[in-house]
Amino acid sequence: MKAQAPFIKRYKKNPILTKEDVPYPVATVHNAGMVKHDGRYIMLFRSHLHNGRSIIGRADSEDGFSFIVHPEPFLAPATGTIFADYEEFGIEDLRINPIENEYFLTYSAYSRHGVRIGLARTKDFESIERVALITQADLRNVVIFPVKFQGRYARLDRPHSEISPWSIWISYSPDLVHWGDSEVIMKPVPYHWDEMKIGPGAPPFKTDRGWLHIYHGVFKTMGGAVYRLGVALHDLDDPGKIIGVSDQWILQPEDPWEVSGYVPNVVFTCGAVPEKDGTLKIYWGGADTVLCAGTAVIDDLVRLCLTQSRAAL
Repeated sequence: MKAQAPFIKRYKKNPILTKEDVPYPVATVHNAGMVKHDGRYIMLFRSHLHNGRSIIGRADSEDGFSFIVHPEPFLAPATGTIFADYEEFGIEDLRINPIENEYFLTYSAYSRHGVRIGLARTKDFESIERVALITQADLRNVVIFPVKFQGRYARLDRPHSEISPWSIWISYSPDLVHWGDSEVIMKPVPYHWDEMKIGPGAPPFKTDRGWLHIYHGVFKTMGGAVYRLGVALHDLDDPGKIIGVSDQWILQPEDPWEVSGYVPNVVFTCGAVPEKDGTLKIYWGGADTVLCAGTAVIDDLVRLCLTQSRAAL
């Protein structure tokens, strides 16, 4: 049998960013939100400080592979506001959600009260405004669709709980702050590569056949959990309807910096950039330690959802 070509082609110079590239002291560089803004690639990456808590840094690139890190962190836990109580243990795994000529940033805010999702906004990545805490505890991995559906925004999220268990939900909002009408739309499959838990990865983007969403799935082994990436396709008019979910993963830990590190055997994405030529640049944290990149053909991922699909629920 002929070997199957990888769905994601790793960049030959991975990892593209490590702690040595950061001009301030950090222990890791991983799990980055991504966007192409004014012709430049903007990366908002997570780093552990040497006390174990996380902040967000910024790096820019002309080609999407060679990044220069800004001299100061982009976002750190708030002080002196209501956000401070809920960000005191760190902010993690930021996503960049382009909506109506702005960028809405969703991030995990950790504190003694658990994990909640913070919402911030920016137009230029120079100034940033915190908007609200848009969930109760415990909830992670919020990504927002870039358009409204029947006058409402839609988001995907994952309750940080064994209830349901560890499934992807959809919720709706009139204003990006108040959310409701929540329902579970995708669950892990027993004895499958994502059987332990699943969660939203990169914000969904539009294709001719549906909204393409790259998610993460976890499988528990005798040696610990393995984080891989999968792909799902949502209906263009009704994002709560999943057209197909690939039965196989599209990326798993293989390179040394993905297999070994702060958290071994992890590839985890928070961002991907669709290009006009039909390709996709995708970015992932390797073992919660370094940042990696690769490319895929969007039509290949769509076809995978349509022709080799498993049940969503």
